[in-house]
Amino acid sequence: MSDGDVQMKSATTVAATSEPAIVFDRVGVSYGRGRKASVALADFTLRVAVGETVALLGPSGSGKSTALKALAGFVRPTTGSVRLAGRDVTDLSPAKRGIGVVVQSYALFPHMNVHSNVAFGLKSHRVPRGDIAARVTEALDMVGMGGYAKRLPRELSGGQQQRVAIARALAIKPSVLLLDEPLAALDAQLRHSMLGELQALRKALPDTAMLYVTHDQAEALALADRIAVMRDSRLVDIDTAENLWRRPPTDFTAGFLGGANLVPCTVNHVTGTAALVTAGDATLRAEAPQPGVGLADWAPGDDALLCIRPHTITICKPSERDAMRATVSTSVWRGATTRVELSVDGLSDALAADVAGHFTAEIGAVVGVKLPDPAGVLIPRAVGDTATNSGSAAS
Repeated sequence: MSDGDVQMKSATTVAATSEPAIVFDRVGVSYGRGRKASVALADFTLRVAVGETVALLGPSGSGKSTALKALAGFVRPTTGSVRLAGRDVTDLSPAKRGIGVVVQSYALFPHMNVHSNVAFGLKSHRVPRGDIAARVTEALDMVGMGGYAKRLPRELSGGQQQRVAIARALAIKPSVLLLDEPLAALDAQLRHSMLGELQALRKALPDTAMLYVTHDQAEALALADRIAVMRDSRLVDIDTAENLWRRPPTDFTAGFLGGANLVPCTVNHVTGTAALVTAGDATLRAEAPQPGVGLADWAPGDDALLCIRPHTITICKPSERDAMRATVSTSVWRGATTRVELSVDGLSDALAADVAGHFTAEIGAVVGVKLPDPAGVLIPRAVGDTATNSGSAAS
């Protein structure tokens, strides 16, 4: 499936407008020449509507930050073009694009107080001197930092510094806001707090398009209208956050977004969007969503992957009705949940289950396992794919 096809089938919860706020048109970025050239972004096509938040989600080196830099003007595309509200900005300098940018390092000037840091962007955009103070106050109040205008960055916590960085980006009243791993440098408690602040900020700026770069699935699910999943410098999948979670179109997205178990299976029978499949020695019911653009409908005999979310698996006594016998391979307590790896009788692949609370079981203990009904969602198995259960690999 091409990146263009992926983009065509994407859905959005935001109403369409005559001109998207952001357009990447087959953008590529390479460093070096000839055989030594390194591809950082390949054939990247994406449209972001006015007021829409799109998260670029992927592991390190997937191309997500490069896409943001191409939009901000920090790197020039080798191929393709970038447009803002219909205007080609591919060759414009960052200062002429009118974009607000927030990075994980905050990038505050240590010798300037909070007021001066926020005012710096306004001066760069040649805002009339008489308007600067009011704009600074407005931006700081929006992020809850109105009482810190005279403090230096070193006198602020990490979360407060990040709020000042956001205020500086908002002070110029951009139509597009770019956030590059804005919470990555914060501890877990601050990340949770700032996530709530960013959700409130979205509601306060209904006409601002946001492009949010992250490798954290929780941030993407909490903030984004749509999620663009990236891998190896390319766009893999794009859809609403809910659709990608409930019906992931590829094994990579299923594994990266939620750490799903991916169990090889064979389709036996399909009726509408329901199917019977064989996985190992077990016959299971599965959801069979319509395959993506360019893929045929499900048919008996098709090889597929059964996506089973770890949190949907129940561990019980092996004597319970409809329980499958399983052996505990590992058990790791994570605080709110315990990740249990299981070798299940009748299945060729191990399963990962997330059990609420502190689940205690000795390695080698025999337990019962109940799968949901349907057990999971079918995902096409690519030609040459040898994927097995990925639940244990994802966090």
